[in-house]
Amino acid sequence: MTLSPVQCPKCGNPFQALPSWEACPTCGNVLQIEVFPALFRVTAPGQTGEIVMLEGESSCFYHPHKKAVAPCEGCGRFVCALCDCELNGRRFCPACLEAGKIKGKIKSLENYRVLYDTIALWLAIAPAITLIFWFTTIVTAPAALLIAIRFWNAPRSVVHRSKIRYVIAIILAVIQIAAWAIGIYFMRETLYV
Repeated sequence: MTLSPVQCPKCGNPFQALPSWEACPTCGNVLQIEVFPALFRVTAPGQTGEIVMLEGESSCFYHPHKKAVAPCEGCGRFVCALCDCELNGRRFCPACLEAGKIKGKIKSLENYRVLYDTIALWLAIAPAITLIFWFTTIVTAPAALLIAIRFWNAPRSVVHRSKIRYVIAIILAVIQIAAWAIGIYFMRETLYV
């Protein structure tokens, strides 16, 4: 049997080893190395396009008739090419990917994004458009300005969007705040006269 390259999980250095108990020459970490026979043969797709399994090879946890191609990084189960889900260079099985989505354990998996630019724009526009609630702009204008400035560099959407909503929200919020400041100034002047 020929030597196969192995990477030490502790120090990351590659070395040549036979299938047995071996010690890493760099850090001394003792590893048990098992090599499946498929590593040493050239595989040919079957007539249906699936890889034919041989005796001693691992099978997919979800599809026992299919050959495993990789272990899941979440649970360690072997999965076939159909079940192998790659996310940012990491490999997961469908169950771990779903659990990561629901429980939020996979940080690079985004289920949704808060569109702060839309929130800021609506806080600046909605009360001003509805003439019935124009007086709420004393609260919504500073809130729109605060959100637009605070989340200026936050991801806006999965689809590329410009920062025009932030710009419009900031301009409208500054105009509304200035209008309130001028209105309060003139009201104060009329009361003291």
